[in-house]
Amino acid sequence: SEILAAETVSCLNRAMVVLQDIWDEIGIPEKQQLERTEAVKKHIESLLDMMISEEKNLKEYLLNSIATCQKELDTLHRELQLAPFEAVEQGTILQIEKDLRARVQVLLKQKRDRKQELESLQERERDLCDILCTAPFHIDSDAVPSLEDLDRYRRHLASLSAEKEQRQEQFVSTKQQIILLMEELDRSPDTSFEQDVMCKDDEAFCLSEDNIAALRTLLQQLEAQRSQNEAACTELRSRIALLWERLQVPVEERESSA
Repeated sequence: SEILAAETVSCLNRAMVVLQDIWDEIGIPEKQQLERTEAVKKHIESLLDMMISEEKNLKEYLLNSIATCQKELDTLHRELQLAPFEAVEQGTILQIEKDLRARVQVLLKQKRDRKQELESLQERERDLCDILCTAPFHIDSDAVPSLEDLDRYRRHLASLSAEKEQRQEQFVSTKQQIILLMEELDRSPDTSFEQDVMCKDDEAFCLSEDNIAALRTLLQQLEAQRSQNEAACTELRSRIALLWERLQVPVEERESSA
């Protein structure tokens, strides 16, 4: 910096010598030359004052930016549930401002990523809750979720997905049995629930606990009805066989009537 300062003074001195020579060649009087020299001095002072003002403004901007970044980092650390932010005091103003601004950008990205993942998880949960008719996971949608919150949410959704698969398999298996029994009993679905069960669109059936329980109950009722029909048929066959015995109907005629 000392070398640059000396070179600046030397450059200014050379410029003044050149100007002096030009003025002498032109024939400008000494008084006017002094006035012109004074104008050069004022011009240089004005230029330097403007440069100093600009650099002071830059310094003030950097200090304001540092203060703003520190406040934003305090807020982000609280929202992201991180350890309290500790201000950096070592380094130049320019380096401190650059480091703080970079840190703000990193934490803002973390905040956006967490919020976006939360929205994605909530969207998946809405679909699962609609199908399973269950209450949603309690989480503050306005706050930034912690990493632990997101991990619990993921595990909750994994549990819901597994429950959905289990109930879906149970529904499909039970439905197939119900369809076979309906056909065997030559019966059509009577209630709205039975019509929902027999619907071709399996995805339209609500897999709530109540519906799954009602599904099992319907299957048990149909199985009971089939058992009753089988018992009634067995009794009728026994009575017919007894009548054949009393009437002494030949075996060949019995077999042809069977």
